[in-house]
Amino acid sequence: MQSVRLMNRILLLASVFLISLGVARSFSQQRGGGDDIVARIKAEGLQRSRVLALYRTLTDDIGARLTGSPAHVQAARWAQERFKEFGMTNPHLEPYEFGRGWEVDGISVEMTEPRYQRLTAYAEAWTPSTKGVVTGKVIYVGDKTAAQIQGMAGELRGAIILTHLPQADWVDHDRPQPGLNDQPVSTGNPALPGARSTTPVDMLMPILQRAGAAVALRPSPYRDGTVGVTGNRNTATDSVPSIIVAGEQYNILARLAAAGKPASMRVELRARYIEDDRNSYNVIAEIPGRDPAMRDQVVMVGAHLDSWHTAAGATDNADGAAAVLEAMRILQAIGAQPRRTIRAALWSGEEEGLLGSRAYVQQHFATPAQREQLYVYLNDDPGSGKTLGFYMEGNRAAKTIFDRWLGPLRDLGASRNILEGIGSTDHVPFNEAGMPGFNVIKDFDSYDARTRHTNADYSERLSENELKESAIFIATFAWQAAVADEKILHSAAK
Repeated sequence: MQSVRLMNRILLLASVFLISLGVARSFSQQRGGGDDIVARIKAEGLQRSRVLALYRTLTDDIGARLTGSPAHVQAARWAQERFKEFGMTNPHLEPYEFGRGWEVDGISVEMTEPRYQRLTAYAEAWTPSTKGVVTGKVIYVGDKTAAQIQGMAGELRGAIILTHLPQADWVDHDRPQPGLNDQPVSTGNPALPGARSTTPVDMLMPILQRAGAAVALRPSPYRDGTVGVTGNRNTATDSVPSIIVAGEQYNILARLAAAGKPASMRVELRARYIEDDRNSYNVIAEIPGRDPAMRDQVVMVGAHLDSWHTAAGATDNADGAAAVLEAMRILQAIGAQPRRTIRAALWSGEEEGLLGSRAYVQQHFATPAQREQLYVYLNDDPGSGKTLGFYMEGNRAAKTIFDRWLGPLRDLGASRNILEGIGSTDHVPFNEAGMPGFNVIKDFDSYDARTRHTNADYSERLSENELKESAIFIATFAWQAAVADEKILHSAAK
């Protein structure tokens, strides 16, 4: 009897050993570069890709996704459903307080004399509506001092105001392209020329508001009918409605007025504020880690889902959002079993100040223990086209690791990681909280000079191959991070 018990115990111990060995071998086979896993990621991403359909839904079906607008909520719910369809764990929306939303129901800006011309023009976000249709000769104050404008108060009431000088300096160049060679490169947002006025705008607009001006027009500094438009969510509801006009068209109006031949115009803006839900939403989903020793650690991948309101938000940032969705689909489709949990986030409020990612960091990484659980955050935002590598935020130790992970992607055009960092996107709140966060390097061809925050940001700017490659890039780096043995430290912690 004792020998039977001893034999059963030996068999039980052997079974436990073999199961443990199998688990360890499974993790060993999948981690560290796992050529087989990377090959499967590439095969799935190239041969069975859904990234173009995801991208086209965001850009064609939904379109512009201003934070706080119904379109952004539609996009967030759609993304949640895609994560659910792909088999992610716990796909959900996480709210944070944003404030009132806004959207345009209609806009028309026309010159009626000395001839008819419909103008290319867009309202700044959160500007109020005009009080019906406004008609009359324009009044030009771009060359006037504050005192002179105040002296014109009687003329300004109910008038269409040209607030700026003719546009003379134009957005002609993109920022230098990182990732092409080993030379240092400036990675900040480029200093773009703006509209100029004799009286600064922060002095001018209150004068116009007190005088009861009907609407203010100013030029866009982009060429060839491209109009760059953003906005301020804190704009007062009694502000003078503000509309940006294609620079060349505005210049015609300003030159005629300066010559004593002011044009007549007809302007109508119908916009509305959205007060019923003052929250905005991040979209969160994950693939759970399988290693008992590491599954509570998190590799995050993310991109912002929101956009400005004039075009389709294609390069800023439907391409990044589609890449993250597709990367998670790829990993789930190939049956990847990461050691760490891989969590995807599609942020809102990026364009208004990284609000969604800041809220998430505050909600989930408030304590040192919570921050210790984030292995790395990988973000996909500025630029368009294929992904070339990562900005390494001055973190030489992390760059050594990322350089190794980049190797299997060189056949898809990945070139190099650069030591320099980049700001103004959603990895920044992670870095500010002392966690390692990095953003991808992408092409800047016609990004700053044409599509970023403009009415030209449409889906044709990217090819299907570029979208596929970016999704494969994110999936591969997420996988490598989720199975790695070495730790990635924030640069300030080394």
